[in-house]
Amino acid sequence: MRALFVRVITITWLVILGISLSWPGIFWLTLIVLPLTIVGFYDMYQTKHALWRTFPLVGRGRWVMEFLRPFVRQYFFESETDGVPINRMFRSVIYQRAKGQRDTIPYGTKVDTQRVGYEWIGHSMAAIHLDENALEPKVRIGGAACTLPYSASFFNISAMSFGSLSANAILALNKGAKLGGFYHNTGEGSVSPYHLKHGGDLVWQIGTGYFGCRDEKGKFSPERFADTATKDNIKMVEIKLSQGAKPGHGGILPADKNTIEIAQIRHVEPGTRVDSPPAHSAFKTPLEMMAFIQQLRSLSGGKPVGFKLAVGRKSEFIALCKAMVETDIRPDFITVDGGEGGTGAAPLEYSNSVGMPLREAIVFISDVLTGFNLRKDIKIIASGKAFTGFDIVRNLSLGADLCNSARGMMIALGCVQSLVCNNNECPTGIATQDPILTAGLVVNDKATRIARYQKETVRATMDLIASAGLRDPSQITRSHIYRRVSETEIKRLDQIYVGLVEGSLLTGEYPERFAHEMTESSAKCFMPSSFVVECYSGLEEVK
Repeated sequence: MRALFVRVITITWLVILGISLSWPGIFWLTLIVLPLTIVGFYDMYQTKHALWRTFPLVGRGRWVMEFLRPFVRQYFFESETDGVPINRMFRSVIYQRAKGQRDTIPYGTKVDTQRVGYEWIGHSMAAIHLDENALEPKVRIGGAACTLPYSASFFNISAMSFGSLSANAILALNKGAKLGGFYHNTGEGSVSPYHLKHGGDLVWQIGTGYFGCRDEKGKFSPERFADTATKDNIKMVEIKLSQGAKPGHGGILPADKNTIEIAQIRHVEPGTRVDSPPAHSAFKTPLEMMAFIQQLRSLSGGKPVGFKLAVGRKSEFIALCKAMVETDIRPDFITVDGGEGGTGAAPLEYSNSVGMPLREAIVFISDVLTGFNLRKDIKIIASGKAFTGFDIVRNLSLGADLCNSARGMMIALGCVQSLVCNNNECPTGIATQDPILTAGLVVNDKATRIARYQKETVRATMDLIASAGLRDPSQITRSHIYRRVSETEIKRLDQIYVGLVEGSLLTGEYPERFAHEMTESSAKCFMPSSFVVECYSGLEEVK
């Protein structure tokens, strides 16, 4: 093939030279032939790619096709229901609602209702007419120890940091939250000026890197935390234990996104890749974590404090609940992230194979809180692939009180799922710090889309609730959702996920399925005592 390339390129140049004797204009063709010649000979003599070396120039076609493959598939061959991670059916309805376009579909469902796993809500013969002018129901977050409770929408913006997202994206999200009256989670990248400019309600997420509230050694700084947490925009504080896309790994900020501005906000070195440690250094045990929650609540002036986690080893969450009972300190909310959660950058193994999926995680956390008689004091926030009213209703039925959405809000911003969030080349200016790309995102227009998408999705949710004969989202239970579990069998979710009797984990009268985790869990240690090993966080000094 190398010899063939040499022959073809030689003949091509001879033909050009021959024709040029009678028609000099053909030399314009050399603008194409010369670069191809140089690339071909480079391919022949480079030593890194065997395919290029054996098939000069032609071998590069593989790389061209690999580059084009995702775009060609998405725009020409992808069906309405098989696209991943978010199929075209969901992307389309988000775009339509964000733009205020017609969001109805013709000619029936495209979903296979006979497939195992298909789910639906049972409507009622006593369905209620939806009052379009009624105010959106709010969820009050804040227990007895909270002096500044917060009334939240049941559909909000999930955690996305400035740094992972551009300044214009953050501005648009926060202005949309302000317009719509719902909250905006900052992500673990701290509170930037762009989060504060438009005055939208914020949930400040504190990660293992303590960005925005860390000292020079990377440890938690109470003084810096209090300076920010007492701002009026900050309505709640969320301790991030883990996230669904990479639980147990810690967040990643690529070096090319870590600008001087971002580094100043986070108190880190600019131009470097920033990896958050996998675990916190401010506490080591469930009991210490409860004390940390109380400390943050006090430093913030009595605002709701909770934590976010993707469920891993079940006994570790039970250990947290035991610590809540022992200390009489409770978080005001728990954000549950599923193992299917999204992020701009994560190792494949973590995205695919670590962390409990959202549905099972909501059920487990709700049931355990009920078993310890803690459920009435703690609100559950579901975070992960909530795009439509049915997604919200299903999460509420499983045990959540409200929902967050990250990728849904990104699509409402204009995300086209180009899947380049991790290389700073997002074409829509959302997940990039490239000023040329971010300039394309017009804040006022996108803020309106965010507010409209949230409003229309809330309306769709309330419509479903009314169809079930209910008046409030809090009335939805597992009995309202059905699932096909085989070709011939259908079950309600309350038959699949049988709940616990309130307080049963305190009395010892609980099902056998909880016995092992109850035995191996302790308020004095996250890990089971039989598996405790000496380890340290990336922010600690090793002596």
